[in-house]
Amino acid sequence: MWKLYYSPGACSLAPHIALREAGLPFEMEKVDLGKKLTEKGEDFNRINPKGYVPALRLDDGELLTEVAVILQYIADRKPEAGLAPKPGTLERYRLMEWLNFIASEIHKQVGALFHPKISGEWKESQLALASRRLEYAADAVAKSPYLTGDRFTVADAYLFTTLNWCNYLKLDLGRWPGLKAYMDRVGSRPAVKDAMKAEGLLR
Repeated sequence: MWKLYYSPGACSLAPHIALREAGLPFEMEKVDLGKKLTEKGEDFNRINPKGYVPALRLDDGELLTEVAVILQYIADRKPEAGLAPKPGTLERYRLMEWLNFIASEIHKQVGALFHPKISGEWKESQLALASRRLEYAADAVAKSPYLTGDRFTVADAYLFTTLNWCNYLKLDLGRWPGLKAYMDRVGSRPAVKDAMKAEGLLR
C-alpha cells in the first residue's frame, strides 16, 4: 500500500486530497518538519533527503516527491476519476501550466510569509507579489467553477491547499470574492473535508 508522508496543513494536503478524490488505498505517516522525525521515530532525512513533504512511498519501495509530480501520478493511476486530462492533450498541458504557476508563483510567495525572521519590508514585498498572483487565480475561477473548467482537478487540490494558508497568516481573501467562493466550493467536497479532518484541520 502507498504511504503518504505529510505534515498537517502543509502542501502535502494537496496529494492527500487527490488520493481521497481518486478513491485509492493509502496510509499516512505524519512528519515533524522541525525535528525531521516521522511519528514512528524515523529520521525523515533518510527517507527523503530533501527534508520536506510530501513524499509518496509506492508499493515497490520507490519514493516520489514534489507536489505537482505526485498529483499527476495519482491522477494517472485512476484516470476514470477525472482528476487530470489525458496525457499528451492540450488540456493536460493547461493543467500542468496551472500546477507550475501554483508551485512557483503562489506556493513560494505565500509560503515565504511563514518565515519567522521575515522583515517588515520583505513581508510587504511578498504580500504585493502574492496579491498579483492571487488576482490572476481569482480571474480564472470567476469564469468557471474550477481552474480548468467545470471539473475538479488536482490543480484545484493544490490551489485550495495554498490558499488555505491565508487563514493562518491572517490574509483576508475577502478582497477577491471569487476566491472566497471558490474556497467554499472546494472545501465543501467530501474528500476535501475528510482529508482536513484526518489531518486535524477540521473538528
